[in-house]
Formats: sequence, structure tokens, C-alpha cells
Amino acid sequence: MPETFKIYTTAILVFANSSKEELKHKAIPKGSVLFQGLTEHAISTAKKTGLPFFLITEKEQYGKSFGERFVNAIKSIFDKGFDNVITIGNDTPQLKVSDILKASGYLRANKFVLGPSRDGGFYLMGLNKSQFDDTVFRDLPWKTNSLIKKITELIEVSNIQIIQLQTLLDLDNYTDLKRILNGFRTYSAKIFHIIKSLIVPGKKYIHHRSIFINFCFVSNYFNKGSPSCSTVFS
Repeated sequence: MPETFKIYTTAILVFANSSKEELKHKAIPKGSVLFQGLTEHAISTAKKTGLPFFLITEKEQYGKSFGERFVNAIKSIFDKGFDNVITIGNDTPQLKVSDILKASGYLRANKFVLGPSRDGGFYLMGLNKSQFDDTVFRDLPWKTNSLIKKITELIEVSNIQIIQLQTLLDLDNYTDLKRILNGFRTYSAKIFHIIKSLIVPGKKYIHHRSIFINFCFVSNYFNKGSPSCSTVFS
């Protein structure tokens, strides 16, 4: 770890598998391009916070289950000497630098932070080392829609205040991809170009930063009929 990192008490854990590994679990057309771009975006977002960050892919993970691998990754960051860890993935393109910085501020005030996703999980978790019990966290119902509820119950028992950020959408399947496109005005130009890599030239659209792009869905990948290209993102 570079010497300058020692001035920080909070680090970001980017827990994201390689695009090859993601494709084994998420059946999204041309997903390798998408997942690679999303990981680059997550790293860029973490870097812009000014906080130290660590990318842990399947190459660095260990454990039989997702819960074990995730909890072990968190523990590895605490073992580096940090007091607080903010975990993020690569599947929430709505995540902003400001969300991470808010979480960092709440952690300095001894809060526990959750960024809930619509499927019952979370896209961000911020916690202090004193709030972390690897054995207990390992037994949480990971990858289920009751995860947020169970974590909340666990932390509330310790009388620690939980701060919930806004609910965001994570990207797990084709339906989520459509929802992301429908709400594109909230995303960065970076993500716009990631999604553009999955489509072919078509009708003109306006990005929220006034970037003119021609695009339309590739019908043989995305739906059974002719896709609609009538929405203007502005």
C-alpha cells in the first residue's frame, strides 16, 4: 500500500468479477462488453472520491459461497489497517461519487450505511470495523430479497443508527437493461457509451449532456418484435 494511503481511515472495496465470470451468472447479450465497461466505470467512480480503493475479482476472492467470498474480501480491507470499509459492485450505473462521499461522512459519525437496490439487496454498504463480525455476516441470506431486512435487524440489535441512501437499480438481466435505458437521463456520458456498444445505429437521440447519438436496439438480441426508438433522453 502506498504510504499516502495511511492518512485515510476509510477505503472502498470494489467487489466485481471479470466480465468472463459475470457472463456465467448473468445472461445479457454482448455482456462481456457491458460488464467490462461497468467495472471501468465503478473504478473511475471510486477513484474520483479521492479515497483509497481496492478491486477484488474472482482471482483474489476465496470461499465456497458468495457470502464467504464477500465477507472475506471485507475482512481483507480491515486487515490492511482501515477502520471503515465502503463496499460497491460494478452493476449499479446510477451510483455517483457523491453517494460514496455521503457514506464516508456517515461512517465518520459512527453510522452504518446501506444503499438498497430494488431487488432487496444493496449496491453499497458502509461499516466500521467495530460493527463487523465475519462469522455473523457470513451467515446472512446473501443473494436473496430478504438481505436488506436481515442486515437491518442485525445492526439495530446493537443500537447503531442505520442510514439508507436512495434506492437504485442494479443490473442483473435484460429487463434491468431496459429499465436503465428508460431512465438514462440520470447517468453519465460514460455509461451512455457503454450501453451504446450493445446497439446499432438507428434514430437520433439526445443524451442528457446534449450528446447526439444514433442508436436503436438490436432486435435479434433484445426482443421478439421490432424495438421502439421513439424515446428522447434529454
